[in-house]
Amino acid sequence: MSQTAMSELREFKQEQAVKDYITRSHVRSQEYGVELGRIYSSKILRGEALREKMEENRELIETAMPFLQQLCDFVRGSGFFAILTDWEGCILDIQGDEEVLREAARLEMNPGAYMHERHIGTNAMGTALAEKIPVQVDGDEHYVTAYHRWTCSAAPIHDPKGRMIGTLDLTGRSHLVHSHTLGMVVAAVNAIEQMLTIRQANQKLELARNSISTIIDAITSGIFTVGPRGYIKTMNKTASEMLGYKPEEIRGLHIASVVDNWENIQQNLEKGINYMEEEIDANGKNGRIHCTFSTYPVEYRDGEHQGVVCVIKEARRLRKIAHKMAGSRAVYTFDKIVGRNQQFLKLIDYAHRVSDSPSTVLITGESGVGKEVFAQAIHNASDRRDEAFVAINCGALPRNLIESELFGYEDGAFTGAKRGGQMGKFEWADGGTLFLDEIGEMPYDMQTNLLRVLETGKLFRVGGNKEIDVDVRIIAATNKDLRTEVEKGNFRRDLYYRLNVVPLELMPLRERKDDISLLVDYFITVKSMKLGKNPVMLSRDQIRRLTDYHWPGNIRELENAVEQIINLNTCRLWEQDCQIISGDLETTPQENEIECLEEMERRHIERVYQSYNGNVSLAAEALGIGRNTFYRKAKKYQIDCSKTKQ
Repeated sequence: MSQTAMSELREFKQEQAVKDYITRSHVRSQEYGVELGRIYSSKILRGEALREKMEENRELIETAMPFLQQLCDFVRGSGFFAILTDWEGCILDIQGDEEVLREAARLEMNPGAYMHERHIGTNAMGTALAEKIPVQVDGDEHYVTAYHRWTCSAAPIHDPKGRMIGTLDLTGRSHLVHSHTLGMVVAAVNAIEQMLTIRQANQKLELARNSISTIIDAITSGIFTVGPRGYIKTMNKTASEMLGYKPEEIRGLHIASVVDNWENIQQNLEKGINYMEEEIDANGKNGRIHCTFSTYPVEYRDGEHQGVVCVIKEARRLRKIAHKMAGSRAVYTFDKIVGRNQQFLKLIDYAHRVSDSPSTVLITGESGVGKEVFAQAIHNASDRRDEAFVAINCGALPRNLIESELFGYEDGAFTGAKRGGQMGKFEWADGGTLFLDEIGEMPYDMQTNLLRVLETGKLFRVGGNKEIDVDVRIIAATNKDLRTEVEKGNFRRDLYYRLNVVPLELMPLRERKDDISLLVDYFITVKSMKLGKNPVMLSRDQIRRLTDYHWPGNIRELENAVEQIINLNTCRLWEQDCQIISGDLETTPQENEIECLEEMERRHIERVYQSYNGNVSLAAEALGIGRNTFYRKAKKYQIDCSKTKQ
């Protein structure tokens, strides 16, 4: 077959294919019931409905708009106009020469008009959507007579997933029909689809960037990147907050203005020496910040350094985390202190009122009266409750270690010193409370160093020359009469006055005899649960014997005595000079006992309830029962709960 014959056959097949999709479209138009004399689309959006439609297709409009304008510029003055529709054939935008647009407007070919075949019959936009291919509809190929004046070329637009989301159309007067018009439209659609793909990729990159940025900002460490010349490029939210700079203020700032001795650090990095958790003082906008510093070099494949990622962690925050892990927390609160003695209750009230003061507290009293319990309760009632409570027994440490325990030491300060040095109790307690127990046992020469820290809020580690700021509330305790120790020359007078700002003298247990039965019940409940044993039941006579005992070891001795009673199931204590109780105990009373089991339970519940000053929640917790069970038993035993605290 000759080339000419083949060309004619190809053109015949193309024309036949064209006629086929026009024929199919006309059939559909008839089935939709479209009138040949229709002038306007049967569906036109206006007002709020149109605004919602435009918003739904905002991405398509924004992406296609430049190409729509470019197409119009190319055919400007030729009597053509361009139309963009969504996947339903709703016109989203129309651009072109004013004269031809006015003519289109008379046919209501405006944004909001639906060009789907169902609403206006065969047309390039509606038929392209129906056939899912680029089409050209000329003159009387349109179904409605009003459109016979036009020639239209349209192609469907697909999103990156291949879904049809709209059409692009170029319409002009019928006598201007040209096969190249459809080619222009197809080229523009290809460009729009490529741009949609690029836009989606950019959105994914933006989402990934935002996700990474959010993750980095959520990290509690300060992170910033430094370029090869030492200028800070990026930083996370934590670094910004730690250093006191806004991100726009610190970008472009040289790292040397934030981290001292940067030249030496950079030289070490070039030698392959990294910094890991090294303690430094960073220069913040509002002052110096004690923190740890780590470096992570950024390298190309050839090993060339292209910058460094720096990680800083505020030392106080690290200590706070360490305290949580190590259990450096105060557990006692004023609600948990057991007692009903009026003088003792006044003492609790006084301690509660001074808790929020930053002033130093000196707690005095015999051994075993609960000085650390009060110290913890004061801490938990203060504004430092969320910070560390660190306790140190000044009398339990060897003389040569107490200075390094309190103030810490630097690397190489003495033989056996830990590599890298170590923080002392003052630094561990920074922001919180330091409890100095048995302060009267502190060596005289150490008292001078302690006084200096109390007065200045600054310390030097052993073997160090760098001054470290600390913010610590001091609570000291002793069983000695410090005024007598001052007169003897064993305790510095100025340190005594510095510590004795808020004096708190705790009563011995022998002066709180009305609290002994409450304490016995409390310790029976607590110790029984801890030891996994049944609570013992004490008679009135046994309670009286415990009350009459003078308790030289105070509450600590009573607690130990109750624990022995529970463990041995006997009330005979081992003191040679004092038989507190005689006779054996039964965990379940016999029938011939004076008090029945229910009476003992009633007394036990009532004592615990009173010991917690009417707080049902705490009493129920101490008894190991629920609140509802407590109320049920209180009703059964006619225990007055009218002044209940929740």
